[in-house]
Amino acid sequence: MSITEQAPASTGIKDRIAEVLEKTPKGLLINGQWRAASDGGMFDVENPATGEIIATLASATRQDAQAAMDAAANAQEAWARTPARSRSQILHSAFDLVQERRDDLALLMTLEMGKPFAEALGEVKYGGEFLRWFSEEAVRDYGRYADTPEGNLRMLVSRKPVGPCLLITPWNFPLAMATRKVAPAVAAGCTMILKPARLTPLTSQYFAQIMIDAGIPAGVLNLVPSASASAVSEPIMADPRLRKVSFTGSTPVGKQLMRAATDNVLRTSMELGGNGPLIVFEDADVDKAVAGAMAAKMRNMGEACTAANRLIVHESVADEFIEKLAAKMAALTVGNGVEEGVNVGPMVEAKARDSVEELVNDAVKRGARIVVGGRRIDGPGYFFQPTLLANVPGHARVVREEIFGPVAPVMTFADEDEAVQLANSTEYGLASYVFTENISRGLRIGDRIEFGLMGLNVGVISNAAAPFGGVKQSGLGREGGAEGIAEYTTTQYIGVEHPWA
Repeated sequence: MSITEQAPASTGIKDRIAEVLEKTPKGLLINGQWRAASDGGMFDVENPATGEIIATLASATRQDAQAAMDAAANAQEAWARTPARSRSQILHSAFDLVQERRDDLALLMTLEMGKPFAEALGEVKYGGEFLRWFSEEAVRDYGRYADTPEGNLRMLVSRKPVGPCLLITPWNFPLAMATRKVAPAVAAGCTMILKPARLTPLTSQYFAQIMIDAGIPAGVLNLVPSASASAVSEPIMADPRLRKVSFTGSTPVGKQLMRAATDNVLRTSMELGGNGPLIVFEDADVDKAVAGAMAAKMRNMGEACTAANRLIVHESVADEFIEKLAAKMAALTVGNGVEEGVNVGPMVEAKARDSVEELVNDAVKRGARIVVGGRRIDGPGYFFQPTLLANVPGHARVVREEIFGPVAPVMTFADEDEAVQLANSTEYGLASYVFTENISRGLRIGDRIEFGLMGLNVGVISNAAAPFGGVKQSGLGREGGAEGIAEYTTTQYIGVEHPWA
């Protein structure tokens, strides 16, 4: 692969960066007002491509978290009574504003998270679709009215908003993970407290202002960035007025939140870790499988829970697959995402880069062969070479743990049963990918593997209209699709005296 020089940005891009950062709010959003933290505390946001501090934000305290909870609770009743059409119009206005300001949002994501600008534009498109999808779902959240079998009652069954929600988003998809939670909550009639990741809060700050500009009432959406996640989550989750927590992040943190949720029996949506297999059968179109592997592995520099973590390839096509994938990975350009022609940006922080390096070194010690890459790239910034590993043994950490980086380990198999066994040999069950020209086999594998998502001959399957979520230790609940709004509602049954009884 080639590596761009870390040359100073041109004057034009510097001016554009300064302009976008200047108009991004830096405070907390509580009850419709941007404000400083109660103790005046601040925290820095770093550009992982350069190591430079690009912004300093207010850091919410426990007191601020309580104020946000108060605002959400106080706004809930009026918001729940707001007509669905009004909530729908707010979401559609927000969708339009996201399209108008897509360059600003994409640039913020590139600056704070590192993904190349072109890829960030793709996230803007994807993230915006949740606003459009749920603007349409808001007016279609149906109930039912029917007789009991005995004919003694009329059953009135309706869906009601679950109530105030705590929404905790990860750093790797700063816009899409916010819209995927905020949009269904708005559609259902829930108020919200949004806690963005410490590493990438700027996109959420900008998005919250978009929601204000779209007409969301004061108190319905509150935003509490903080250097301390526990300072925000603990007091809010202990508050009996909270009704739901939605979290996207690591499985260990998800488990902690689920334990905390038991005290008040909170509704939970958990989208947690992954260890996705990508299976290539002997009858697969190898070129299609390579293209799918590049999409499933290298999207977001591999920093995605849906990433293909293990490439499980039939032994008869393994050499061809590795040769063609190696050529594709070697052709990638690594560098600062604001520069043209860059395909692969930095890891989000030094700790992430170091973790990827440890996994690669462990695999090599256990017998894996480096085909492409394999090394960190000296700074500034936190870069790691796109890496392809062959002959990876099943006991290597790189196939047991979630990589979250641009490393593709290849394992081989002899028959379908072995492929299924390898795929299922993980505590995780989020995304999976299967490449075969035999559709019956593809559907059969779908029945046999333990994953909430499967791409059949495709490497990217996420869509606002589709339910997203996993099984086993990859989480609970679904986001997106018709299922997404149900996560923010509760069912109420009213038995009505039958008019003919």
